Amino acid sequence: MVVGQTEMDGQTFTVGNEVWFAVDSPGGRYSALFEDDGKTGYFYAYDLNNSSRPILDAVHIYTVENFVDRDRQWVAEIAWSDDGSKCALIINRYPHAVFDFEAKRGYCRTNFPNFADQPEVDWRKSDHSWSDGAAEWLSQ
Repeated sequence: MVVGQTEMDGQTFTVGNEVWFAVDSPGGRYSALFEDDGKTGYFYAYDLNNSSRPILDAVHIYTVENFVDRDRQWVAEIAWSDDGSKCALIINRYPHAVFDFEAKRGYCRTNFPNFADQPEVDWRKSDHSWSDGAAEWLSQ
């Protein structure tokens, strides 16, 4: 799936050079952050109303040493659904990860990391496998 233009301008970056940027949801309850720390790329889901546990989930996007064409420029965007319940990390118009805040679940193409679900946390972290259905809202 290739995504058309989104409403935000993309962030140009080179894989392996430290960068991060965040975009808040419409309404401002949630935020999503993309980070390349020089070794890996990760995408994070935040609940801005939860000061004790603001990070809801984190999904792996890439490992720098395994990345092909890491010397070229890439464009990353964080797109939000109109109602602010879903967001996606799009790199060069291709979705790499989705967070669904209503379903309390993240999806990524690497399906990593996965942890045992915890009864005190209602966000699913045991499976981050990709689903094209999770990103269908991007093409509507």
